[in-house]
Order: sequence, then structure tokens, then C-alpha cells
Amino acid sequence: MIYVVMAYLWASILLYLLLGGADFGAGIVELFTSKKNRSRTRHTAYRAIGPVWEANHMWLIIAIVILFVGFPVIYATVSLYLHIPLLLMLTGIIARGTALTFRHYDAVADDMQKIYSRIFVYSSFVTPFFLGIIAGSTVSGKIDTEAASFTDAYIFSWLHPFSLSVGLFTVTICGLLAAVYLIGEAAEAGDRQRYVRKARVWHTLSMCCGALVFLAAWYDGIPLVQWVFGQTTGAVGVALALAAALVFRLRIARAESSLLRVLAAFQVAMILLVTTYYHYPDILLLKNGGHLSLLEHHGQEKTIGALAWALLLGSVFILPALFYLMYAFQKKNQYEKGGEPY
Repeated sequence: MIYVVMAYLWASILLYLLLGGADFGAGIVELFTSKKNRSRTRHTAYRAIGPVWEANHMWLIIAIVILFVGFPVIYATVSLYLHIPLLLMLTGIIARGTALTFRHYDAVADDMQKIYSRIFVYSSFVTPFFLGIIAGSTVSGKIDTEAASFTDAYIFSWLHPFSLSVGLFTVTICGLLAAVYLIGEAAEAGDRQRYVRKARVWHTLSMCCGALVFLAAWYDGIPLVQWVFGQTTGAVGVALALAAALVFRLRIARAESSLLRVLAAFQVAMILLVTTYYHYPDILLLKNGGHLSLLEHHGQEKTIGALAWALLLGSVFILPALFYLMYAFQKKNQYEKGGEPY
């Protein structure tokens, strides 16, 4: 049953990056949109993510619960040594959600709307940035559980070039996902072409930041090249990701939203696969060669069994309802754009 729990953990992280990432990316795209087009971008994003944005955080909650219940040692270590970026990420999630709600439903339209908008777009940038920092820190080998000072234990465990570069890379991935998603949500051809241009820019930025991650890894002495290219699975994953990126660039001018979404999601999945497969089942790489493993540092067998059954049974009830929720609001959006009523 441990493999069932591990599969759900990996899937929840991937889905949060894809769905929550597109959610955060909507604010990032708005942040880097000209004032002339900002209101149109905002309207499209509201129609796309407004009704269901909170459901995206379900995947983060599932991942946290799995770690808390099934892998308490790993959860405690991450919570302790990475508590600063975790706190900043969670603050960003709260600030972003609050600003989104008040900006949309505030009964009085005044200067507070500008404040809500600033909180929304900046927290949309900050949250995935620190999410990436946390992800980079877990495999950086910089977490020192024997540190004698506050800075060594709680600052330099995450404040280094590699984790910062992963944070920037995560931001660009979110911007790309949102731009691609908004192509299919735009009601007018002019807006679709504008999102196509944005998708091109964010795709280019993501590749540049990906290269920056490798450069920062080399600077910090992290064998990322070996992780990615040191085994067949990684090399194949990179080849598939590059092939998908090439097709993406060739087909993006046609604004084929469904295909572009699949290609973008596939690239993200391959990136997650090739960066985690090499040191599987280790999920936390510590300083001086230590590690925490999903197979060695899990909870009691009875706990893992109960958790696995809870995840399996929960999927039966939750996933169909979630898919229907997304389907219903997609049909509603098509109707609002002039499609056939349902």
C-alpha cells in the first residue's frame, strides 16, 4: 500500500503544479499585461478560474495530509528547516485568495480595488516563487539538521542560487500554463492572438530559466546534469519534453487550445519526472550526504494502509464531482461567450 500512497503524493504534486500553477499564472499574466489590456485579461481570467479556483488547492492539501499522516519525519523536517519559505508561500495563498474575492465581490468600487489588484498580482508571483524555492531546497543538499546557528539551519537551507533559480523557473511555468489556458477562454480573435504571443514569451522564458537552473546547480555543486542525463529514464524524458516543446512552437500560431494545453502539461510532467526519478525514493536530500526516503521513513504499516484506502475511496467520491464541477463551469463559459445554451 505504500506505493499507492506514493503514487497519490506524486500525482497531487503534479496536479497542483498544473492546475494551481495555471491559477497563479493568471495573476502573473495580469501583472505583466499593459494597462490598456489589463481589464480584458482580468475579465477572461475571472471567467476561467473565478468559480473553481479554490478547488485547485485541494491537491496541495492532499499532498500535505499524505506527508503529515504517512511520512511524519519528512513532514517535520521540511516544516522545521523550511518554515520561512513555507510561511511566505502560505501567506501568499491567503493574500491572493482574499484579494481575488474582495476585488470581485466588493459592493463599493473605489480606490481599494487598486489595492486588491496589487495584492492579487504580486501574491500570484510570490506564491509559486516560494513554492519553487521549497521544491529546490528539498533536493539541494543544503538542509543541515546539525546546524549550530539560526542562519545555517533556517536561512541558508533555502537561500542559495539553485533554489532561487527553481523559484523563478516555477513562476515562468505558471505564466506559460495560464497563457495557454487563456487562449481557449478568450471570446475574441484579437484576444486569442494576444494570449498566443504571451504563451510564446512565457515558453521562451521558461526555457531560459530552465537553463539558469542548470547553471545555478553547477555553481552550488549540485549534480543536476547527472540526475537528468545519468540514466535512461531521464534522457528519454528530456527527449520527449524537447519534442513536445518543438511541436508546441510549431503549432502555437494556430491557437489550438486543447492541443497546446496537452503539450504544455506534458512538458511539465516530464520535467517533474526527470528531476525526481534519479534519487527516488529519496524525497529530501540533506547536507553531508544524508537523506530521507519515502520507503525508509514512513509511518506504521497500519497507518499507511488506512491512508491508502482513504485516498482510494475518497477518489471515488471526490474526483467525479470535481470533474463535473469543471465541466459545468466550462459549459457556462461557452454559453457566456455565445455558444449554445445547455
